[in-house]
Amino acid sequence: MSGRLPGELRRLLGPTGPDVGCDVCFDELDRYVELELAGADAEAAVPGMRAHLEGCPACAEEHEALIALVAHDASG
Repeated sequence: MSGRLPGELRRLLGPTGPDVGCDVCFDELDRYVELELAGADAEAAVPGMRAHLEGCPACAEEHEALIALVAHDASG
């Protein structure tokens, strides 16, 4: 198997690196998304967030919804 695991398997296995956890994710998600959309290094600002989003379907869903909402607000 290649070094990259399919998304479903990655979610089942959980994060491979530092993981911020759901509480920190909830607290930092707004800032993280703003940094992402601004083209900044969001992972450097909130280390472990990317790993958490890859391993937590609930938080990943919130992340995608927030990106869509902010992108929609910015275009309108």
